[in-house]
Amino acid sequence: MKLFNLIPLAVCLSLSAHAAPQRALSLDDIMHFETLQQPVISDNGAVIAVQATPDRGDSRALIRFSDNRKQYEIANGANVQVSANGKFVVATIEASLFDRETKKKDDLPHQVVLLNTENGKQQQFDKVDSAVFSDDGHFLVLKFDVAKAESTETKTTSPAAQSGSSALEASIVENNAKTDSAQSQTEKADKGADIQLINLATDQQTLLSNVTQFAFDKVAQHLVAVVNQDDSQLHQVVLVTLDNQQQRPLYSSKNEHIEALAISDNGQYVAVTKGMASALRYGREHNLLLLDVQNNQQQQFAPTKEWTYNQYSSLQFSKDGQRLFVGRVPTVGQQAELADYQNPNDVFNPEIITAKKQLRIWHGDDAKIKPQEVKEYEQELKRTYLAVLHLDSNKVVQLADQVVPDVTYGEQARFLLASSDVPYQKMVTWAGFYRDVYLVDVNNGNKTLVLTQQPSDAMPTLSPNAKFLAYYQQGNVFLFDVASQRRVNLSANITTPFADEDHDYPSAAPGYGFGPWLADDSAITVYDKYDVWQFNTTSKQGFMLTNGEGRKQKTQFRLVGLVKKDELLPAVVNNAETVLLQGYNHLSKADGFFSAKIGVAGVSRLTESNSKLTLLARANKAAAVVFTKQRYDLYPDLYVADNTSPQKAVQLTTLDKQREPFNWGNAELVHWRDGDGVKMDGVLIKPANYQAGKQYPTLVYFYRFMSDRLYAFPDMKLNHRPNFAWYADNGYAIFLPDIRFEIGYPGISSVKALTAGVQKLIEMGVTDPDAVGIQGHSWGGYQSAFAVTQTNIFKAVVTGAPVSNMTSAYSGIRHGSGLARQFQYETGQSRIGESLFAAPQKYIENSPIFYVDRIQTPMMIMFGDKDDAVPWEQGVELYLAMRRAGKDVVFLQYQDEPHHLKKYPNKLDYSIKMKQYFDHYLKGTPAPDWLRQGEAYQEYKKAD
Repeated sequence: MKLFNLIPLAVCLSLSAHAAPQRALSLDDIMHFETLQQPVISDNGAVIAVQATPDRGDSRALIRFSDNRKQYEIANGANVQVSANGKFVVATIEASLFDRETKKKDDLPHQVVLLNTENGKQQQFDKVDSAVFSDDGHFLVLKFDVAKAESTETKTTSPAAQSGSSALEASIVENNAKTDSAQSQTEKADKGADIQLINLATDQQTLLSNVTQFAFDKVAQHLVAVVNQDDSQLHQVVLVTLDNQQQRPLYSSKNEHIEALAISDNGQYVAVTKGMASALRYGREHNLLLLDVQNNQQQQFAPTKEWTYNQYSSLQFSKDGQRLFVGRVPTVGQQAELADYQNPNDVFNPEIITAKKQLRIWHGDDAKIKPQEVKEYEQELKRTYLAVLHLDSNKVVQLADQVVPDVTYGEQARFLLASSDVPYQKMVTWAGFYRDVYLVDVNNGNKTLVLTQQPSDAMPTLSPNAKFLAYYQQGNVFLFDVASQRRVNLSANITTPFADEDHDYPSAAPGYGFGPWLADDSAITVYDKYDVWQFNTTSKQGFMLTNGEGRKQKTQFRLVGLVKKDELLPAVVNNAETVLLQGYNHLSKADGFFSAKIGVAGVSRLTESNSKLTLLARANKAAAVVFTKQRYDLYPDLYVADNTSPQKAVQLTTLDKQREPFNWGNAELVHWRDGDGVKMDGVLIKPANYQAGKQYPTLVYFYRFMSDRLYAFPDMKLNHRPNFAWYADNGYAIFLPDIRFEIGYPGISSVKALTAGVQKLIEMGVTDPDAVGIQGHSWGGYQSAFAVTQTNIFKAVVTGAPVSNMTSAYSGIRHGSGLARQFQYETGQSRIGESLFAAPQKYIENSPIFYVDRIQTPMMIMFGDKDDAVPWEQGVELYLAMRRAGKDVVFLQYQDEPHHLKKYPNKLDYSIKMKQYFDHYLKGTPAPDWLRQGEAYQEYKKAD
């Protein structure tokens, strides 16, 4: 009987293998290949939801239970949210790809689905703009589309009517049934929408109309909503008691539009800003109104001579409900208008005529160059300066101002961190980003200067109780005692470096950052390249929490999976708490999970795996963590585990099944020495069905450090990069080498690494020396263009968005930010380390355009002509130089595209053309017509 059972199994496996033979990976397969987005987990750790999105097509929402007892799927689901208790999931329902491609955005349906995870029931709601759960997960608010509000406002069978709406609500619904004539005069941002409050346990529902703002308190007792309806002169703050959905107005006005809204965590206080509805939003001045819900009192805080409120003044209560943070501005005024011709004489009036000029003046003393000023105009228009209202004293204290404009929100009761880039805005152009750092006293607004010209990417960290400030500076870790105003170099007597040991930029090496503080301010964790340190704030002494195992094993340890009780606040740990660490081994390139105990030296390994691990989520009120495990040949499916035992993880998704129909290559680590004898690493992806001893065409793709991708699953998308799986399936080896740069000579140092690495693959017998291609984009595009001026080892090059002429690119503009590019060369990625006029020869020596006469490698250049990082004229310069020198060149100009292609037809076209290009030059396939003879310019009939 046992034998009988085994035989059919073998036959079944044989038939299964025969029935589903592996096939070639096609572009259609890549388009449909799904990738998991950021997962969300319920506070209790019971339910995990994630969006699965193909490169092109329709998404779906996957809902999984941590115990794997059941699972659900929502077709076309996206933007998933999970209630805190895990009992409900809400997902936006996207229109089909066909509808998204053929219909106007305003004509697409806006829908959400509410899933009951206990019974699987799904409810669909139409014309919904957004959905928000209460903090306990028992209630849901749906906000409907403003433009579609008319169709939901007058329904006689509305959920509000069914639930026994109040007189206030009935009045709102009645008013909404009126014609739209008065509302048409209301500014769009002043118009409200319907919101629907749903008790998820009882299905009791209440509808409120013309709502412009709403919020739950954190204890899930109240919902507060702002109602604004200009045509009926109705402006109200409405409080809804959640358990019975009874409503009461907290504040009413006939002529004041109510703008910002906040409710304290315990629901005792509500704050709003309000201004005259008759004024245009742009210049509408507001007052601050504080409402005491429990005592039914209100207090208004009017503007002062120095500070006032506008439409961008945001509100936020501290967690303890003792402080209200509010954004203020120095002045409010209506937008300036240009003079217009009012009579025949005006057309000859010089002042009126010149007022219509289209001019931007660039002054040498401007703090920001004009393109940056233009790009940041809207951001600056919305800038407010943080102030705090102390509820116990009713005193408003201004914390930020024009000199020190940025204050970091925190729960510290006495001091907050503030900073200013104002003194350094001009030098950003060539020197990069710096800030002065201050401590601001929350009680009186006084500021204490702590650091001068601190790199913007090395901001200090303030302890939870504001007793200490920790920061990194010039290779050392410092602790600043707020009370005594003394600073101590914590690392002064430690030989282990805290500066980035791999830093190869012409700037001071940064540190590795800080881990969490202890909640009582007694210690802080600090990272070096490998280990985690814990420094005591009293004794100022430190020890390796990881006991030196990181440097010993060449494993980089970092704390992960910490609870963040608030997205705006950093996580903290407690003494003797067991914490989870992720360890990345610089030798094997593999990850592992480890545990440690705060206050005790030593680590314990929890997992053994030749894979890449990425922790993605942690439950707020449970020990559950969600992570992925991946290799080149293993899709990063989701796993859930207790943070103390990730080795016992439960697999939640099975998207790796997508690989089953295809041959899939594998990745291995390669070591070699560059031209200077420096040890180098890289990743070799062997073709599917690789045969030892056979030489393969090889595609080199790179940027800087690439060997950490050894265990990375290939990005299954079509974009500006070659799709590794597609090339491997088509008989290519793919090589991802590390590059280490020498300051002042980025081009040649890249060439030394590349050529030595390729030679290593040739010596291994993997690479056909007559069929090596190279592709890079942006910084990799520059390196690829430069490489072929120095070596003929490459038989084809595809260079995307390259800088070709550093002498002209030096003073180019990054159109995405408006910043000049000078700082990139003097202190940043381009690594020259000096200005153009101080070292012109270095700029010339590192520019491909000056050596195009040496190039013997066919070149394809790609640029979007709206590139927002590299001026696309750099591609034109390279093309024209190659053309003038009579070289083999083709230039792909994708219209209205930025630095990375965004439009799918262009991404697909580039992927096809890149593959055709390499196939022709590396595999000898016939050249397509576009490559053989180009394409003539043509204009097409415009769609109706």
